[in-house]
Amino acid sequence: MTSLSTPASSAAAAHRRIFNGPRFSLLTLACAGILASTSVQAQSAAQDAPAPAQQTPVATNDRPAKTDSKELDTITVTAERREQDLQKVPVSVGVVQGDAMRVYTQAGDDTLLALSGRVPGLYAETTTGRIFPRFYIRGLGNIDFYLGASQPVSIIQDDVVLEHVVLKSNPVYDVDKVEVLRGPQGSLFGRNTTAGIIKFDNIKPSREYSGRAMLSYGSYNTSVVDAGFGGPINNVLSFRVSALVQHRDNWVDNTYTGPSADGTVSPKRNAMGGYDDRNARLQVLLAPNKAFSLLASAHVRDYSGTSTLFRRAALKKGSSNADTPWDKVAYDEADNNPQAYKTSGGSLNAKYDFGKVSLTSITAYETTHGYSRGDTDGGAAADYPVGGVPNGYGQSMGRVRELDQFTQEFRLASEGHDALQWQAGAYYFNGHDITEFYQRAWFLTTAAHNPNNWVRLRDDNTAWALFGQVSYRLSDAWTVTAGVRETDDSKRTRLLKTADTAAGVVTYKGRTDVRLDDKKPSWDLSTLYSVNKDVSLYGRVAKGFRGPTIQGRSAVFNSDFTTANSETILSWEGGIKTNLLDHKMRLNVAGFTYTVRDIQLNGNDSNGNGVLFNADKARAYGLEADLDWRPIPNLTINAGASVLRSKIQDKRVYAQVCALNGVVVCTVENPTIKIGANTFAQIDGNPLPNAPTYNINLAARYDIPVGRNGDVFISTDWNKQGKTSFVLYKSPEFTTNGNFEGGLQVGYSGNNGQYEVALFARNITNQKNLKGVIENYMAAVYNDPRIVGVSFNIKWP
Repeated sequence: MTSLSTPASSAAAAHRRIFNGPRFSLLTLACAGILASTSVQAQSAAQDAPAPAQQTPVATNDRPAKTDSKELDTITVTAERREQDLQKVPVSVGVVQGDAMRVYTQAGDDTLLALSGRVPGLYAETTTGRIFPRFYIRGLGNIDFYLGASQPVSIIQDDVVLEHVVLKSNPVYDVDKVEVLRGPQGSLFGRNTTAGIIKFDNIKPSREYSGRAMLSYGSYNTSVVDAGFGGPINNVLSFRVSALVQHRDNWVDNTYTGPSADGTVSPKRNAMGGYDDRNARLQVLLAPNKAFSLLASAHVRDYSGTSTLFRRAALKKGSSNADTPWDKVAYDEADNNPQAYKTSGGSLNAKYDFGKVSLTSITAYETTHGYSRGDTDGGAAADYPVGGVPNGYGQSMGRVRELDQFTQEFRLASEGHDALQWQAGAYYFNGHDITEFYQRAWFLTTAAHNPNNWVRLRDDNTAWALFGQVSYRLSDAWTVTAGVRETDDSKRTRLLKTADTAAGVVTYKGRTDVRLDDKKPSWDLSTLYSVNKDVSLYGRVAKGFRGPTIQGRSAVFNSDFTTANSETILSWEGGIKTNLLDHKMRLNVAGFTYTVRDIQLNGNDSNGNGVLFNADKARAYGLEADLDWRPIPNLTINAGASVLRSKIQDKRVYAQVCALNGVVVCTVENPTIKIGANTFAQIDGNPLPNAPTYNINLAARYDIPVGRNGDVFISTDWNKQGKTSFVLYKSPEFTTNGNFEGGLQVGYSGNNGQYEVALFARNITNQKNLKGVIENYMAAVYNDPRIVGVSFNIKWP
């Protein structure tokens, strides 16, 4: 689907609003060094060294660690870069504790995608396997599958922003908690973002030996080990080592028996669907005295598996009910969709407390390389014809040859409990990648290969920002907070290897070097008023900014680069945070509305390439609610719900619809126009893609005491998703409504919760949910089938 607001065609250009890009500028950043010297003997340092806080059981969208308590425990968050009670933060924050994350991933699920629907307002999906998750908060995200794509949702692990889409797939393990900050962010955390932040805090080294491990085994030989252990090295040093190992056997058969376009495919049982994901992390904490600490962290990842499996012709015209099996495909090329990546990185987080003021420096570096290959048309035309249209082979491969990301942040912050609290800092980001794209098509109508099939691109991104926040307590009940940020974001894409014909002749006529740069302020203003010790009201208004974006992958089909200018968002929200029934119930409710101007959208052209464009604006409004309730001892109920209405507003923007060799193969419910052989639909008034109209999640756990120190428990969790469109135009085939999944655990918890053994089932009803589509081929992407297994958890001391 090609937007008519892109230069992919002259007709499209006629409908596009032309924005002159900002003037080119040379970025400079002067970073002050951190200088702190300490002359303390080891023994006295050991006496002064603070003992880091132990991990405290907390209740959230998960059972508390001790379920026989009558009151809910306090949830501590760092949404404002300080440890605060969730109920006293004037920001909409959803929290998932580490124990809950391990329940959701005990069947080998992608540790990031498992968050989808667990927090009201958060949705996640992928059509590029485990190395390219896409996130949406309050309906705002990016469906682009380009390796150089930008997303309006930021991923932060241990205070380090992971910007590139592959780095965003770094698994989460030995995690303490996850915080989802809804709405525009930027005053305090790394890069500017218009949708929100997903923030992962891993368990840190401590001054006492401690550890935990989760081991599970289930269907398809799925096995998971998620573990961490650490403690003191000497009087000033402590460590923690963590690991995640996930494995699943191949379980999907390739049934294709015809000729293979590239000689890589033959019928094979258990040809794909498996993976091996191996991860390790080492953290070392130096704390010679109360004033200074230095946390060094390094991690590695070695992943290989199967990229996303598309099922060709699974969707029938007029319906989104897919009827092809989970465990069979008929791929005529692409060598059974292999995928592999290796990633490594590290960070230094130094802090010096001068008394009333502290200085923090966070330095981080990440690098990765790998590839993903796939049969992009989802199977052989002879086995799965689409709308009676003949079409042959099609495959693609994306490869990151090299990728580097460097970030540096300095932050000064007030310390103590004065009425005036403030923070100020500077942030620098520099990233580059060299990627290759291979696209092959062999159409039965012409019996010829598409001649333009391979390109190499280099993407460079440099950004800097100055930021600050001030919070003032007007009274014991009333606090006002304001933040501001100035960001300069510069991007450049160069075509290093042009699209060649089969004979090696260069035919590409588009641009080979595109630069975009923009500088904009963003800000937020919030207030929180405590009606009493159990009820607080808050409000927040925020202006956010996402820099310009370049899409270079279209060169693989001899099409010019497409670009999108900066988008800005103005968001309003208000809510109530309560502790009810003698602190046995916690209910938080928020309402919001936002307008995104010059919103960056993404469609596909007739070759399936991503196409960027700006629409005039999009508006949305909705409600979110989080509930934690302990009605009786030993029973904990957690629930969440979100309702969303979103709308694209631009009568001049059209998107290319589902078509194969010029024939529309799906049902288009918007007004259309035809230009040449291509059909375009008007998208004005349509909802944002991958923005569920509602989402409901429910979890409960009941413990039955057995003996003095044990419990038999049963727990369950469910998620239901409302109407969701996967594309920009209205089509019943590419819309899902009522997706749901459930999980169940039955087990024994012994020694006051120090260990658990349980039988579990994920997707216990074996519900087949549509999670994504390839329009031209009426191809479907499914969730995983039911996984049944056994898990063992242990904590010490």
